[in-house]
Amino acid sequence: MTASQSTLQFRFGVSGGRASRQEWLDLARRADDLGYSTLLLPDHFGQQLAPLPALLAAAAATPRLRVGTIVLDNDFRHPALLAKEAATIDLLTDGRFELGIGAGWMEADYRRSGLPFDPPGVRVARFAEAVQILEACFVGDGPVTFHGRFYRIDGLEPQPRRRPRLLIAGMRSRMLQLAARHADIVGLEDHQFAERSTGSVSPTIANCAEQVAIVRQAAGARLDEIELNVFAARTEVTDSRAAAVDRLANQLRLTPSQIDASPSFLLGSVDAVVDQLQERRQRLGISYMMIFDRVMDAFAPVVARLSGR
Repeated sequence: MTASQSTLQFRFGVSGGRASRQEWLDLARRADDLGYSTLLLPDHFGQQLAPLPALLAAAAATPRLRVGTIVLDNDFRHPALLAKEAATIDLLTDGRFELGIGAGWMEADYRRSGLPFDPPGVRVARFAEAVQILEACFVGDGPVTFHGRFYRIDGLEPQPRRRPRLLIAGMRSRMLQLAARHADIVGLEDHQFAERSTGSVSPTIANCAEQVAIVRQAAGARLDEIELNVFAARTEVTDSRAAAVDRLANQLRLTPSQIDASPSFLLGSVDAVVDQLQERRQRLGISYMMIFDRVMDAFAPVVARLSGR
C-alpha cells in the first residue's frame, strides 16, 4: 500500500438501530461523545428504521457525527431517486453523509417484499449501471441521459448537485474493481458472516491481502484518494484473547490462524487491538473500522487512542 494510505488517520464507525425516536437520538449522541466518526444503518426489510430519514434525524441531533448507510440495496430504489435523496441529505448535513450502496444479497428481503431476486451477475451488472447514474447526477454539469441494459434516463436535471462520499464494499474481484474505480471508501468485505446468516455451512473466507491487491491494481492513479474500510463483525475487548479466539474458532468452525489473519475480527485487550489496527494500517492501508453498537462502549478506549479526537 502507498505511504499516504498507511498513514491515513484512523476513523471508526458504529452500526446499530433503536426502536424509538429518543433511543435512536441517544445512540447518536453517545456515539458522538465517544469519538466515533460515523453512525451507520443497514438496509433490510423488517423491524428496523428506514435508514435515510433516520440518519438525517441523527445528524441533526449531533454537531460532528457523520452518518452513513452500510449498505443500501440498489434494487430497493431507482438510482435517479436515490441520487436526489442522497444529495439532499448531504446538503442538509453540511457534507456529513456517506452513501454506502451495494448490489443486494439477502434473498429473504426480496422474497418477503415480492421483489425478484436475480442471479448475482445480473444484480452486479445492474448495480454498475446505477453507480454510473449516481455519479452523473452528483457531479455532472447538465441534464443526465443514460441508456443501459437496466435503466433508461432522458434529460434528467437533478437537484441539488451534491456528491456525498461513496462507499462500495466487495469480496470478489468484480465488485472490488468497481469500487476501486468509483468509490471514495472501499469496503473489504468478508462475506462469511452474511453467508452464515443465510444458513451456509461452508462460508467463503476472504483473503484481505488479495483484496487489497485487487483494489490497488484497479484504482490506478486514484489509489491515494481511497479510504480502505473493514466492518469488524466480531469484536471483543478482553484480556483473555486466546480464550476468545478458541471460542469463536469452535463456534464458527474456523482455525485460530484464520481468525488471526482476518481484519473482520478484533479480539484482545485495548493495547492488543491498538497494535493490530496499527499493523493492518501499515501493511494493508486499512484506516476506517466499523463495529456494532453492542461493543461501542467497551471499544471506546481504542477509539480514544487512535482517532485523534
